Amino acid sequence: MIRKLLTAAALGALTSFAALTGAQAEITRTYPTPTSFIAQVIRVPAGSETIYLSGQLPAVADPAAAPNTIAAFGNTEVQAASTFAKIEGILKSQGLGMGDVVSMTIYLVGDPAMGGKMDFAGMMKSYNKYFGTPEQPNRPTRSTVQVSALAGPGFLIEVEVTAAKAPK
Repeated sequence: MIRKLLTAAALGALTSFAALTGAQAEITRTYPTPTSFIAQVIRVPAGSETIYLSGQLPAVADPAAAPNTIAAFGNTEVQAASTFAKIEGILKSQGLGMGDVVSMTIYLVGDPAMGGKMDFAGMMKSYNKYFGTPEQPNRPTRSTVQVSALAGPGFLIEVEVTAAKAPK
Protein backbone atom coordinates (compact mmCIF):
# COMPACT_ATOMS: atom_id res chain seq x y z
CA MET A 1 0.00 0.00 0.00
CA ILE A 2 2.79 2.42 0.96
CA ARG A 3 4.62 1.49 -2.25
CA LYS A 4 1.53 2.38 -4.32
CA LEU A 5 1.19 5.71 -2.54
CA LEU A 6 4.88 6.53 -3.09
CA THR A 7 4.60 5.57 -6.76
CA ALA A 8 1.52 7.76 -7.19
CA ALA A 9 3.26 10.67 -5.43
CA ALA A 10 6.34 10.26 -7.64
CA LEU A 11 4.22 10.23 -10.82
CA GLY A 12 2.37 13.31 -9.62
CA ALA A 13 5.65 15.09 -8.96
CA LEU A 14 6.95 14.18 -12.44
CA THR A 15 3.75 15.45 -14.05
CA SER A 16 3.98 18.70 -12.11
CA PHE A 17 7.68 19.06 -12.99
CA ALA A 18 6.92 18.55 -16.69
CA ALA A 19 4.21 21.22 -16.53
CA LEU A 20 6.51 23.67 -14.71
CA THR A 21 9.46 23.15 -17.06
CA GLY A 22 7.32 23.67 -20.14
CA ALA A 23 7.68 20.12 -21.47
CA GLN A 24 4.86 19.76 -23.97
CA ALA A 25 3.42 16.83 -25.84
CA GLU A 26 2.96 16.97 -29.59
CA ILE A 27 -0.25 16.43 -31.50
CA THR A 28 -0.12 12.78 -32.57
CA ARG A 29 -1.89 11.16 -35.50
CA THR A 30 -2.62 7.49 -36.07
CA TYR A 31 -3.59 6.28 -39.55
CA PRO A 32 -5.31 2.96 -40.31
CA THR A 33 -2.77 2.41 -43.12
CA PRO A 34 0.19 4.54 -44.26
CA THR A 35 -1.72 5.61 -47.39
CA SER A 36 -5.09 6.26 -45.71
CA PHE A 37 -6.57 9.63 -46.63
CA ILE A 38 -7.92 10.19 -43.11
CA ALA A 39 -6.57 9.73 -39.60
CA GLN A 40 -8.11 7.13 -37.36
CA VAL A 41 -7.15 8.89 -34.11
CA ILE A 42 -5.64 12.28 -33.33
CA ARG A 43 -4.52 13.20 -29.81
CA VAL A 44 -4.39 16.90 -28.98
CA PRO A 45 -2.47 17.61 -25.76
CA ALA A 46 -3.84 19.88 -23.05
CA GLY A 47 -2.84 23.49 -23.53
CA SER A 48 -3.04 23.35 -27.33
CA GLU A 49 -4.62 26.23 -29.21
CA THR A 50 -7.85 25.00 -30.79
CA ILE A 51 -9.76 26.80 -33.53
CA TYR A 52 -13.28 25.83 -34.60
CA LEU A 53 -14.36 26.99 -38.05
CA SER A 54 -18.02 27.28 -38.92
CA GLY A 55 -19.16 25.44 -42.02
CA GLN A 56 -17.66 27.03 -45.13
CA LEU A 57 -19.37 27.21 -48.50
CA PRO A 58 -17.86 27.75 -51.96
CA ALA A 59 -17.52 31.07 -53.73
CA VAL A 60 -19.17 31.77 -57.06
CA ALA A 61 -17.07 30.16 -59.81
CA ASP A 62 -18.96 31.59 -62.82
CA PRO A 63 -20.44 35.05 -62.26
CA ALA A 64 -22.07 34.91 -65.72
CA ALA A 65 -24.20 31.90 -64.73
CA ALA A 66 -27.66 32.25 -63.23
CA PRO A 67 -27.32 33.16 -59.52
CA ASN A 68 -27.71 30.44 -56.88
CA THR A 69 -27.30 27.55 -59.30
CA ILE A 70 -24.85 24.69 -59.58
CA ALA A 71 -23.66 26.34 -62.80
CA ALA A 72 -22.73 29.44 -60.78
CA PHE A 73 -20.79 27.53 -58.10
CA GLY A 74 -19.48 24.64 -60.24
CA ASN A 75 -19.53 20.90 -59.81
CA THR A 76 -18.48 19.20 -56.57
CA GLU A 77 -14.77 19.21 -57.45
CA VAL A 78 -14.82 22.96 -58.25
CA GLN A 79 -16.88 23.75 -55.16
CA ALA A 80 -14.59 21.63 -52.95
CA ALA A 81 -11.49 23.41 -54.31
CA SER A 82 -13.09 26.78 -53.56
CA THR A 83 -14.15 25.72 -50.08
CA PHE A 84 -10.77 24.25 -49.12
CA ALA A 85 -9.03 27.39 -50.42
CA LYS A 86 -11.36 29.50 -48.27
CA ILE A 87 -10.59 27.35 -45.22
CA GLU A 88 -6.87 27.62 -45.90
CA GLY A 89 -7.17 31.43 -46.00
CA ILE A 90 -9.12 31.59 -42.74
CA LEU A 91 -6.61 29.31 -41.00
CA LYS A 92 -3.71 31.38 -42.33
CA SER A 93 -5.32 34.53 -40.90
CA GLN A 94 -5.24 32.77 -37.51
CA GLY A 95 -1.59 31.68 -37.81
CA LEU A 96 -2.47 28.09 -38.72
CA GLY A 97 -2.38 25.96 -41.86
CA MET A 98 -4.11 22.97 -43.39
CA GLY A 99 -1.63 20.69 -41.60
CA ASP A 100 -3.14 21.87 -38.32
CA VAL A 101 -6.63 20.56 -39.19
CA VAL A 102 -7.43 17.73 -36.78
CA SER A 103 -11.10 17.11 -37.52
CA MET A 104 -13.35 17.71 -40.51
CA THR A 105 -16.96 17.13 -41.42
CA ILE A 106 -17.91 17.34 -45.08
CA TYR A 107 -21.53 17.68 -46.10
CA LEU A 108 -22.25 16.81 -49.74
CA VAL A 109 -25.51 17.30 -51.59
CA GLY A 110 -26.40 14.73 -54.21
CA ASP A 111 -25.42 16.05 -57.64
CA PRO A 112 -28.33 15.99 -60.12
CA ALA A 113 -25.78 15.21 -62.86
CA MET A 114 -24.94 12.01 -60.96
CA GLY A 115 -28.48 10.81 -60.42
CA GLY A 116 -28.75 12.53 -57.04
CA LYS A 117 -25.72 10.78 -55.54
CA MET A 118 -22.91 12.67 -53.84
CA ASP A 119 -19.77 13.12 -55.91
CA PHE A 120 -17.28 11.68 -53.41
CA ALA A 121 -14.60 11.26 -56.09
CA GLY A 122 -14.92 14.90 -57.16
CA MET A 123 -14.55 16.07 -53.56
CA MET A 124 -11.52 13.80 -53.09
CA LYS A 125 -9.75 15.28 -56.13
CA SER A 126 -9.70 18.63 -54.33
CA TYR A 127 -9.14 17.18 -50.84
CA ASN A 128 -6.05 15.29 -51.99
CA LYS A 129 -4.41 18.56 -53.08
CA TYR A 130 -4.45 19.77 -49.45
CA PHE A 131 -4.03 16.65 -47.30
CA GLY A 132 -1.57 13.78 -47.45
CA THR A 133 0.77 15.46 -49.92
CA PRO A 134 4.57 15.44 -49.73
CA GLU A 135 4.41 19.15 -48.80
CA GLN A 136 1.61 18.66 -46.25
CA PRO A 137 1.42 15.02 -45.10
CA ASN A 138 -1.04 15.49 -42.21
CA ARG A 139 -4.57 14.17 -42.60
CA PRO A 140 -7.49 14.91 -40.26
CA THR A 141 -10.13 12.65 -38.80
CA ARG A 142 -13.10 13.08 -41.06
CA SER A 143 -16.73 12.23 -41.70
CA THR A 144 -18.32 12.72 -45.10
CA VAL A 145 -22.09 12.57 -45.35
CA GLN A 146 -24.69 13.15 -47.99
CA VAL A 147 -27.41 15.62 -47.04
CA SER A 148 -30.58 16.60 -48.85
CA ALA A 149 -29.77 20.32 -49.01
CA LEU A 150 -27.52 23.06 -47.69
CA ALA A 151 -28.12 26.71 -46.73
CA GLY A 152 -28.76 27.87 -50.29
CA PRO A 153 -29.54 26.49 -53.71
CA GLY A 154 -26.58 25.59 -55.90
CA PHE A 155 -24.32 24.51 -53.04
CA LEU A 156 -23.05 20.93 -53.27
CA ILE A 157 -20.58 21.09 -50.37
CA GLU A 158 -20.10 22.59 -46.93
CA VAL A 159 -17.02 21.86 -44.81
CA GLU A 160 -16.55 22.36 -41.07
CA VAL A 161 -13.11 21.97 -39.47
CA THR A 162 -11.34 22.01 -36.14
CA ALA A 163 -7.66 22.90 -36.13
CA ALA A 164 -5.17 22.68 -33.27
CA LYS A 165 -1.61 23.72 -32.62
CA ALA A 166 0.41 22.31 -29.72
CA PRO A 167 2.01 24.91 -27.44
CA LYS A 168 5.70 25.61 -28.00
